Amino acid sequence: MKSLIEALPDVVKQGRREVEQILARAQSDNKMMLQTNEYVLPARDESGLFRGTIRACCPPDNTSAEYCETDGWFNRLINGDNLFAMQALLTGDPATGLPSMRGKIDLIYIDPPFDSKADYRTKITLPNGDVEQKPTVLEQFAYSDTWSDGTISYLKMLYPRLALMKELLSDQGSIYVHCDWHAGHYLKVILDDVFGKGNLVNEIIWNKGFRGTESKRIFQHSHDTIFMYSKTGAYIWNQQGQPYKDENMSRYNRVDENGKSYALIKRVRTNGEVYYGKTYPKEDGKKINDVISHIATMASTNSERLGYDTQKPESLLEIFVKTSSNENSIVADFFGGSGTTAAVAEKLGRRWITSDLGKPSCMIMRKRLIDIPDCKPFLYHSIGDYSREAFLSDKQFRRVSDLARVVMGLYGALPFDVADAPSNLGHIRNSSTLVYVDSPNKVTNANTVKRALELRESYMGGWNKVVVLGWNFAFDIGATIQGLNKSECEVLVIPPDLLDMLRKKGYADLVNSGKITFSSLQYLTIKRPLVVPANEDGKVKITVELDNYVLLSPDSLPLDDKAKAKVQQVMAERPLDLIEYWSIDPDYDGQTFRSVWQDYRENTANDGDAVRVVHNAEIITPAHPGKRKICVKAVDVFGFESMVVEEV
Repeated sequence: MKSLIEALPDVVKQGRREVEQILARAQSDNKMMLQTNEYVLPARDESGLFRGTIRACCPPDNTSAEYCETDGWFNRLINGDNLFAMQALLTGDPATGLPSMRGKIDLIYIDPPFDSKADYRTKITLPNGDVEQKPTVLEQFAYSDTWSDGTISYLKMLYPRLALMKELLSDQGSIYVHCDWHAGHYLKVILDDVFGKGNLVNEIIWNKGFRGTESKRIFQHSHDTIFMYSKTGAYIWNQQGQPYKDENMSRYNRVDENGKSYALIKRVRTNGEVYYGKTYPKEDGKKINDVISHIATMASTNSERLGYDTQKPESLLEIFVKTSSNENSIVADFFGGSGTTAAVAEKLGRRWITSDLGKPSCMIMRKRLIDIPDCKPFLYHSIGDYSREAFLSDKQFRRVSDLARVVMGLYGALPFDVADAPSNLGHIRNSSTLVYVDSPNKVTNANTVKRALELRESYMGGWNKVVVLGWNFAFDIGATIQGLNKSECEVLVIPPDLLDMLRKKGYADLVNSGKITFSSLQYLTIKRPLVVPANEDGKVKITVELDNYVLLSPDSLPLDDKAKAKVQQVMAERPLDLIEYWSIDPDYDGQTFRSVWQDYRENTANDGDAVRVVHNAEIITPAHPGKRKICVKAVDVFGFESMVVEEV
């Protein structure tokens, strides 16, 4: 096996080739796109009654200065692989008013995780106790890719991402890369190659104070390193100061005629004459140097704490954001974590883009941003057709039909051995069950189910039951599922990590393992909304109440047996307690969900209960003639989304 030094040229060569392919794709018809999950208007429930302007602007209809910048800019939270997210940003998306972001971002800060033994478990608090969720299937394979060959894999993961970040940076832009002692020296070599050795501005040491257990065999780790590189020599620079220590202020013990403190300092002229001159402390403190020691690491009692292990203090990010961006500059973080960069950018009047692969991370960020007073609305995206992108990027299967037969086999079905049989149809041996495998390039919806039911009745004389296996699902698939007779039709989810598992383990090993689970879909139900005239001219009051939440099988969740038992108890007794947050669009246009009201766990401003959401909402909104569609979206504690639409 090659040493790290020997492997570095291969890391660079492979990274450059990958970047060339990505940039070429950005110019082709097969472009990466973002899917808009929500347009979030930060208005959390506090009293059970929401009053506000509902028809805020939403791309591409950027008409309301109340909710968006004058040039139509929207801040963006993206759930998905940052490699895909940056491809989409480079391409741009006219549907959401997003121009190509190439050369538009003034500041990027990233804190990519480095710990090959990291578990990345997420603690979930339920009414009957805490459970630990392992990473989602997509996260598990992303992390295993990152660490399969240790530091070499880590550097291979980072190289193309850093190269895309350079493409996104403006000519006055800078990037801060936060790391620790594990791989900082190797990372600097990669950064030198991507940004140019001459564009290293600073190696910053954050002396965060003692952290860890006592040991007699090492000097205790107490600092991180942040490498700052610029795109060009014309980078933004706003000198920052740090507060004076009390002992440094003690010399400023005199007061002048204007009431300002000063010190008398002995000075000597060139002719030897001694005199005393006044010196005033600088209003913004002394200049911050490349060793930041006045900001401590996050203590367990810190009010900023969100239960995120690698969370950094806002005061540290404030230094970087203030130094290297101006008001209205775009600031980005592609390893968003707990959302500190976006939160600081929002508070300091910057525009922002943040992304993370983990659903739990994105839920933390969404709630954190909503809690910021006067937070501007933002778009919450996911990577459009994730399974499609994985299929297009995968070299195992040239045709969708080949993949369909593999999926069929893993489910335990057999293809038909007749010449004209559809490649996506199969059957269970010695049964009267038909199996329909949908394409990763398509969204499984009501029409798909209708087609499958037609085949159940007609294909080769008819079948008792049809099972539909899908990758991507329409938002309203829950309503379709509720209307099905399960003895005739069942809709199941193909594991989203299946392509990765096939690439790493192979078909035979997966079949023999028996661990491939095709899970049922989760869905939400609500009681019929009530719309009555409000005590305000031209307005109505809409009352929305949750009815039930059906979670997919606990067996398909990344939990141990003890945790599954706790979840099953909540499912049986209080299923709505599994909802992490829910939101309402009282005037849904059928395309973009506008989240104008929301409640989430930990929001105690309304009912004082930190582990449950409220089940009712009342909204005052302008009346209009005819019917309206009320859309409710819920996300459960595991990150699964459900939507339901009621027309009233």
